[in-house]
Amino acid sequence: MASVLTAKAVEAAKPDGSKRIEKPDAALPGLYLVIQPSGARSWALRFRRNGKPAKLTIGPVLDRRDDAPPESLPLGQAHTLTEARAAARQALQALAEGKDPAGDRKAKLAAAKADPERDLVKKLGTAFIDRYCKRHNRRWQEVERQFAAEINPKWGAKRAQDINKRDVNDLLDGIVDRGSPVTANRVFATLRKFFGWLVERDVLEASPCAGVKKPTAEQSRTRILTDDEIKLFWKAASSFEYPFGPMWRLLLLTGQRREEVAGMTRKELSLDDDKPGWTIPASRAKNGKPHSVPLSLAAVEIIKGLPKIGKAGFLFTTTGETHVTGYSRSKARLDAKMLEALRDGADDPKSVELPGWTLHDLRRTMASGMAKLGINLPVIEKVLNHTSGSFGGIVSVYQHHDFAPEKRAALDAWASFIAALVDDKPAESNVVPMKAAG
Repeated sequence: MASVLTAKAVEAAKPDGSKRIEKPDAALPGLYLVIQPSGARSWALRFRRNGKPAKLTIGPVLDRRDDAPPESLPLGQAHTLTEARAAARQALQALAEGKDPAGDRKAKLAAAKADPERDLVKKLGTAFIDRYCKRHNRRWQEVERQFAAEINPKWGAKRAQDINKRDVNDLLDGIVDRGSPVTANRVFATLRKFFGWLVERDVLEASPCAGVKKPTAEQSRTRILTDDEIKLFWKAASSFEYPFGPMWRLLLLTGQRREEVAGMTRKELSLDDDKPGWTIPASRAKNGKPHSVPLSLAAVEIIKGLPKIGKAGFLFTTTGETHVTGYSRSKARLDAKMLEALRDGADDPKSVELPGWTLHDLRRTMASGMAKLGINLPVIEKVLNHTSGSFGGIVSVYQHHDFAPEKRAALDAWASFIAALVDDKPAESNVVPMKAAG
């Protein structure tokens, strides 16, 4: 008569050197502990399919699991007694639904044998980027960078099915521990989407990110550069070589996002008339809508001074084929230049520090600076291409004024303010009052 298997009984089970032994588990009819004459142990599920006996091998026996138990294990991997019962129940459920778990497993094994790299993270990551991100994520290049820099070096040669929750936490903890908590959050968001996509495509039965918490609680930044810091930034960036020096200055002059400025192309520009401008196409704008940015004379002067490299038309490039990347290293050099200027002439240079700031803070600095110049908030929001705030909800349906004159006057006033600030001269406001929408 079958008895209920226990972990202790499984561990103590001995082989018979002359024959194979199968011990049924009374707790789950159909589940067997199989002991080969060699001593090798495995789990098997016996059932009937279309009236005929069939067998599904679940995987080798694992007496105990020291690490955190995974939420699901693919067939063929070692299972504890508890995990084997769960796998058997899942297989029986599939049978009740008219599926063939043994056939599905054979098909997957055959596919894996035909292409051993089929389920490697690096290969699935490339498919995820090509089939999903490039269609649904305008910032797919950032996902591509995360796989290249953060994910593939750790997991690229592993099967996606072998990644568990502990692996996810270890990867994220390593990024946090090196001092990049925000990057850890971004990588976690990518991993959740990636593994969810694999579940949808039946590569995985469950995501290893399930139950994992966001690595770091983020707070909204409020940092803006002071007038003195703007002067330090501008002078340091002006002495900085191409491509980053002029790109940094355009970030401050236009107030647009880093990737939008970095990816600027010559076909997006109109510089030959008295109203020069830059149109960010919908495919590159965060809100998915084309955005017109009037260019001040200072911005035009920077753009016209840039070299032409390659045929792709990127303004900021070193290859001629893709726009520039690698901002963090150049930003660190810029900080060093600013700190050097800040310490110059100080009584105790070592005691002088530059408060931390990010490139995105330039955008906030411009918005705050425009407000100080008396520019109306709706105009600032139009310059920034915000669709919330003054233009959220029902206003976005009925308000179609493009604010082109107001945006141009605002950006011209901001450029004049920066020039006067750098030259230690009083700024002249040339703000055009906001017109009533109609």
